[in-house]
Amino acid sequence: MITGTTRGGEEWTPHFVEALDQEKCIGCGRCYKVCPRTVLDLVERELDDDDDDEDDNMMVMSIANGLDCIGCGACGRVCPKNCYTYAAA
Repeated sequence: MITGTTRGGEEWTPHFVEALDQEKCIGCGRCYKVCPRTVLDLVERELDDDDDDEDDNMMVMSIANGLDCIGCGACGRVCPKNCYTYAAA
């Protein structure tokens, strides 16, 4: 397991983004704005609506470059829908 210390000397373990639940995502972009790396990207998701014949589309986040994640967890802290799952390395 990777561990480090903060400037204050406390032990810190990074938790890297493992998954993003696009069914919960509302595409607000908060996580994209706080990510210090190019981990996330906005993509189009089709919505199925039984009442209409037309398919609607919605923009949601996706993990574009998961290996660029530094384990800061900022994306999950700002997510209003709790879409993120993390794993310690």
